[in-house]
Amino acid sequence: MKYWTIAIMALGLSLSAFAQTQYWQQEIKYDMQIVFHPEDHQFDGVQHIVYTNNSPDTLRSVYFHLYLNAFQPKSMMDERSRNLPDPDDRVGSRILGLKKDEIGFQHMKTITSGEDTLSFEVNGTLMEVHLNQPLAPGGELQLKTEFRAQVPVQIRRTGRDNKEGIDYSMTQWYPKMAEYDYDGWNLFPYIAREFHGVWGEFDVHINMPAAYTIAATGTLQNPDEIGHGYNGHPQGPIEGAADRLTWHFRADRVHDFAWAADTDYTHEVVENENGPNFHLFYLADSVDVDNWIEMGNYAVQCADIMNEKFGVYPYEHYSIVQGGDGGMEYPMLTLIVGDISKSGLISVMVHEFLHSWYQGVVATNEALYPWMDEGFTQYAQMYVLAQFFDRDYRGMLDGMMQRYNGYASSDIAEPLSILADHYETNGAYGTNSYVKGAIVLHQLNYLFGEELFFEAMQNYFNQWKFKHPNPRDFKRVMEQTSGLELEWFFNYFLYSTQQLDYGISNVEAKRKQIGFMVDRIDVIPMPVKVVVEYEEGEPDYFYIPLNANGVIRQPDLDEKWQVLSPWNWVSKSYSIEYANDKRKVSRIVIDPDHMTVDADRTNNVWPEPKKEE
Repeated sequence: MKYWTIAIMALGLSLSAFAQTQYWQQEIKYDMQIVFHPEDHQFDGVQHIVYTNNSPDTLRSVYFHLYLNAFQPKSMMDERSRNLPDPDDRVGSRILGLKKDEIGFQHMKTITSGEDTLSFEVNGTLMEVHLNQPLAPGGELQLKTEFRAQVPVQIRRTGRDNKEGIDYSMTQWYPKMAEYDYDGWNLFPYIAREFHGVWGEFDVHINMPAAYTIAATGTLQNPDEIGHGYNGHPQGPIEGAADRLTWHFRADRVHDFAWAADTDYTHEVVENENGPNFHLFYLADSVDVDNWIEMGNYAVQCADIMNEKFGVYPYEHYSIVQGGDGGMEYPMLTLIVGDISKSGLISVMVHEFLHSWYQGVVATNEALYPWMDEGFTQYAQMYVLAQFFDRDYRGMLDGMMQRYNGYASSDIAEPLSILADHYETNGAYGTNSYVKGAIVLHQLNYLFGEELFFEAMQNYFNQWKFKHPNPRDFKRVMEQTSGLELEWFFNYFLYSTQQLDYGISNVEAKRKQIGFMVDRIDVIPMPVKVVVEYEEGEPDYFYIPLNANGVIRQPDLDEKWQVLSPWNWVSKSYSIEYANDKRKVSRIVIDPDHMTVDADRTNNVWPEPKKEE
């Protein structure tokens, strides 16, 4: 008893110390002046940066991402793509074949702080800037950077002249400060995956020929000088406009800034009284305009559903822009493919818009935890699309779970904890990040019950928006909301490729007694629902709670469910016996709603279904 007491005291002290640790994050303000030269696809830029060190550490260098440098032959992105067994066919070996006037580059001219010129070193898509004076905790650093950049031929996400004819998709386009957090500097070269950044403010001026329409992160500050469909103006520049216009955008509480430009964009605005309003930018000659307008109406419905079930979108507007390849999300804006079927257009719009919650606002570091964005977005997408088309989202996810089980039993399966860029195959990255990430939420839904699950997801969003949470932050919200201890759950699903499989055995239906075993065939434990059906009369419904870590709780179940004594996870089998009133058993089913990621559903049913010959 003494040692147990000491252990509890030690745990209490450690939790108390953790609770007293102050959360912090860095802060940045960008003021950018961009002059764009379409004749050579280059632009000159000046950045004024104010960076606040809210960390407890003294910084002697700061770091930047120079993403455009990835689009050069023999870059890390190029070599990685050519060495993967299943490269993204949008990239393949295309970077290797780029000519000098087709590559991307970010040439830094000078970096100054006050009167001091700072030295810097560039290594591919990363740059280290050496500070003349250490930046102490609470200190403020002011930097001025001057640079010239070239927009590459569109390969992946960013670039010019893509396959649908968009002039410029301007993403990952400026020298971007790397994030410094409790893990230190997040210095991931741009190889293939997605992006992480410092929360801050962007004040961006883009000078460009007046014929171009620009869609961008943030709010346009001078619409009456610009026209182009903003603030009720017709398409194109305002009457009497100069040959070049300077567009002024501001965005607060975002971690990135993206834009796109084309001389032929149509710009439509879809009003939403509940917010946000939607701005649509598309090439009318290359898409089905009716599909785009209908998609805008679906976007309004999508926002309403997400605001109710997952958390409230915090910005006033959102732009859906034809550009890029496939779809890619940025704060307040997405670039999507435009010339596809209506159902495809609606689906990709929903997915990219829903990233606003998990990539845009919660903004987990996707180099470390891509499943916390892609998987959560995928799950919400299934839910929203089911509401649109009057379907059961659980049924939609059932197919996804079976797809995952095929992957989990294959030779390419890897744990969910692998760094995004370090998966051995694109297939493993995609299945884990999108599919298994969604499955994690679906299994929590099963554990909690639907109502409590959505309450937990709202709590997560509200507690961690604008804060870059990690898996432990997510776990704690799930535990606090549900009252469960979930270390076992996250350990299995994040750090292993083990599977879940339950089956039925030893069925005996005697005159006065019915008995059977529920067997845990594979490794992962779970609470179990079992239904016993009879040739006549109503079925019996049994719920077996799981005793995994001493905290036992079942979801709010309908009265038909009989809650049995808990199943200790160390036991491989669980016996169910009860008196028989002479009814004949016709079928026994485990997990009748297909809510668990059970690897083999044939043994969930007794008698087992006959195999097709």
